[in-house]
Amino acid sequence: MKIHLVDGTYELFRAHYSPRPGRSAPNGQDVKATHGLAQSLIALLNQPDVTHIGVAFDTVIRSFRNDLFDGYKTGDGVEPDLLAQFSLAEQITCALGLTVWPMEEFEADDAIAAAAVRFAQFTAVEQVLMCSPDKDLAQVVSGQRVVMLDRRKGEVIDEAGVLEKFGVPPESIPDYLGLVGDAADGIPGIPRWGARSTAAILTRYRSIDAIPADAGDWDVKVRGADNLARTLTELREDARLYRQLAMLRLDAPLPETEPEQLRWTGVRQPDLDELCQSLNLESLLNRLPEPVPD
Repeated sequence: MKIHLVDGTYELFRAHYSPRPGRSAPNGQDVKATHGLAQSLIALLNQPDVTHIGVAFDTVIRSFRNDLFDGYKTGDGVEPDLLAQFSLAEQITCALGLTVWPMEEFEADDAIAAAAVRFAQFTAVEQVLMCSPDKDLAQVVSGQRVVMLDRRKGEVIDEAGVLEKFGVPPESIPDYLGLVGDAADGIPGIPRWGARSTAAILTRYRSIDAIPADAGDWDVKVRGADNLARTLTELREDARLYRQLAMLRLDAPLPETEPEQLRWTGVRQPDLDELCQSLNLESLLNRLPEPVPD
């Protein structure tokens, strides 16, 4: 079997900002993002090799990371019409009969990473596909067994692909993001530490902690080494904090312990019928596949 792990919040945002026409419920509520999310999940279910799925959501755009760093991402600035659909998104995903992980203290990426590591250990699992382009998830990619899938581009990134894209192996991704930063998550990174120099240095030293304080002790050549070393010496504790922010938590609470618990066995028809009718999304009911027999 293959396990597909979907970042529902990413799909919701992508649908909201897509160029497709808007959708409104009978009461006038904007449901474009909910409609797009449901369409995306149904399209995934219609693929022949998709049988076991988990979908993670950021129920609130706040996590334990906000307590560690004030600048970490929040829900500030998110359009109210989109925020109002977070609950609807979880409801329609449940009605589609999919396993849903609503994260509050943790984030959707934490749930996906925890599930990927957990279920990849089972011999019955051929491959785990993390359906998100979020660079954070690259840290749990393993060979061709745990991979990232960008469904929009149709691009699969395995362990070799992580090394090619970022210049560092999966285990160094948190250190890489701690130094380079990640604007999407509000992680500023360390001044002067660009992608190329960071990749070269981490290829040699693997982690922030192992990088010598004196550039004269480095046995890798990068431009501006003295300035890089000086900046890191001044801000190494900041870099460690940023690494902690980027490091995914594999202890995110997931009730499912066996991959078979993620098997899709069909929609919850009464719930889906009622929800689609209340949201003016009855057209979704014509696209549903039949579950694949065991």
